[in-house]
Amino acid sequence: MMMKKTLLSLIVIGFAGMGLSAQTVDSLMAAAESAAPLPLRRLALYSSGVGYFEHRGTLPASAAGGPDGPAIALPFHISAVNDALKSLAVSVAPESGSPGTLAVSVSYPSEETLFRTLRSLKIDLSGGPGIADILQGLKGEELEVTAPNPIRGRILAVEHRLVEHRTGPFDGRSIPQNEIFLSLYTTDGIRVINLNDIGSFAFTEAKINADLGRALDLIMTARDVETRELRVNIPGASRRPVTVSYVIPVPVWKVSYRLDLSGGKPFLQGWAIVDNDGDTDWDNVELSLVTGRPVSFIQDLYSPYRVSRPTLPLAIAGAAEARTYDSALSYGKMAYAEDASVEREEPAQKRYDNRNSAFTQAESAMASADIAYAPRAPAPAPRSSLAGGTMETAQGAGLGDQFEFTLKQPVTLKRRQSAMVPLIEGTVTAEKTLVFSGAQAAAGRTIHPAISAVLTNTTGMKLPAGPITVYDGGAYSGDALIEFFPENEKRIISYGDDLSVSGTRQISGSMNFSAVTVRGGIMTVNSNQRFDSVYTLRNASGEAKHLVVEHPITAGATLAEPAAWSERTGALYRFIRELPAKQEFSFTVREESPRSSQVILSRLPLESMVVYASNEEFPANVKTALAKAADLKRRAETAKTALVELDAQRERLIAEQERIRRNLEAAGNKTPQGQDYLRRMADQDGEIDTLNGQIEAANKNARAAQSEYDAYLMGMSF
Repeated sequence: MMMKKTLLSLIVIGFAGMGLSAQTVDSLMAAAESAAPLPLRRLALYSSGVGYFEHRGTLPASAAGGPDGPAIALPFHISAVNDALKSLAVSVAPESGSPGTLAVSVSYPSEETLFRTLRSLKIDLSGGPGIADILQGLKGEELEVTAPNPIRGRILAVEHRLVEHRTGPFDGRSIPQNEIFLSLYTTDGIRVINLNDIGSFAFTEAKINADLGRALDLIMTARDVETRELRVNIPGASRRPVTVSYVIPVPVWKVSYRLDLSGGKPFLQGWAIVDNDGDTDWDNVELSLVTGRPVSFIQDLYSPYRVSRPTLPLAIAGAAEARTYDSALSYGKMAYAEDASVEREEPAQKRYDNRNSAFTQAESAMASADIAYAPRAPAPAPRSSLAGGTMETAQGAGLGDQFEFTLKQPVTLKRRQSAMVPLIEGTVTAEKTLVFSGAQAAAGRTIHPAISAVLTNTTGMKLPAGPITVYDGGAYSGDALIEFFPENEKRIISYGDDLSVSGTRQISGSMNFSAVTVRGGIMTVNSNQRFDSVYTLRNASGEAKHLVVEHPITAGATLAEPAAWSERTGALYRFIRELPAKQEFSFTVREESPRSSQVILSRLPLESMVVYASNEEFPANVKTALAKAADLKRRAETAKTALVELDAQRERLIAEQERIRRNLEAAGNKTPQGQDYLRRMADQDGEIDTLNGQIEAANKNARAAQSEYDAYLMGMSF
């Protein structure tokens, strides 16, 4: 920025050396300054993928003053224009003696500006036309061409013709080629000129030449199709402080940590990685890095939006419709014209004045408001780094539900460049341990526990998620990952496998009945579903190991053994154990899930009732009662079976009689065969009568047995 101002000063001094007045030199200097962009002073990058940009500076004086004040140019990538339009805020102090309101406006080329502007010019370059298309579109305009002599005339037509061209001087062959010819109406008649013979041409009408220059300027300024410029127009003539801020998409800032477990006190160092992918250099910018998850979205405010409206017929007065009226029986006062209680509409001009006054008051209040910046706390003393030196890191502070890291020194970063800057540095609380995952060992395979460390965030800052490179014993030990890490919270990180320790998990389950109640023919069985996990770990090394066993929680079950857990998350228990050197160690985790089921005894099959009656875990009185119920059910089913068999015999006899009856009709009752059929039918009638008596007795027996069974079930109560 200093180099740019120096260059502007040299240019203006050169104008002064040419004899320009001091007032003119000041005007040129002010105009040059007004064309310079407002410097970027503050930048906050959010972990949600947006950045808050704040430009601050002094608004240059305007030579014209009044509404033609200076403009602040803000170039944006086209993908960021919607966010800029959504979030752009301007704060500028009013001029002394002004009423306190400023008609600040923001202007920018819309998505349709270039196309519509080019179409509106007298020479249309909107579709990228060639010379022939331009001339064809300006048919009738006067043109002066050099071919090679000057020819002036009005454009009559532009046409394509096939012209024979010889392929060589000796072969005598020719090839037709398409060429363009221009027909001009001149004072000497119509002249037809091949465009290949025209060295130059110009339109005699100044308006066409001016529009041609403007169209070329528009095309040149729109050559960078990825950039759109917003201009903040601020009226006034005096120099005043101004602040412009906005929120646009930026690359997500990233963080990486280094954890040194070598010394007596574990040491944590964090670096932030930022990317300047914009088209503007960051020059001595106050940089803040914010971690959190605010709501952020894009809405298309840049593209013109039109709504569909209905087409209504014109309200043209036509012939009046003929009407007839009945005679009135009596007359009264026309209250609707005289009644003062009827509310009359406020005049349109008065309504507009009232709204305009209210808007002016609101605008004045907004424009006169000052932007306040909270003073920052003094920076803490530098702490020792991993290398034993000192490194100045960021200063952390709460920002609502988020956390802000502000670098203590301004940052300079060229466009399209990235940088890694120190974020945090200091000692933390850490304890080495091994972590054995019961979830990974659930398949019955042997696994090794993870080499881990239990970290407690004692930095006083909310640490964002990121990778951790772990050093131990003065050497690289592995990499770990950590999620968002609030202050004073404890987290486990794992950065390797301990091959000297191995372990397995054996899973088994059983069902234990705890209580059985019977009442009203319904048996309620309360039981415990038991889940056992036996962990067996072997330490082959010569030193004892501190071990954390992570056991996945079974849904709906409670912990029965051990009596308590060391830690619990939403998905697992943690048990802390000491694993002696050169030994094998086992312990059991038991979970129980209480269950209750109801059985309608009258619907219970005989086999199931016998199983319940012989269950050794059921109380003796319940088993005795169920055994008797099973005996009664067996008798009821036997009686029902006997009844069914008798019914089946009778049905067979009836069917046989029907068959003999059809044969008798065919043979006749006078024939010997017919006489035989009659004797057989008489014998079967006797058998059917006997079966009817037996069926009636069996039916009574079955009903009695079923009634006895049902009554016994309803009378059971334990």
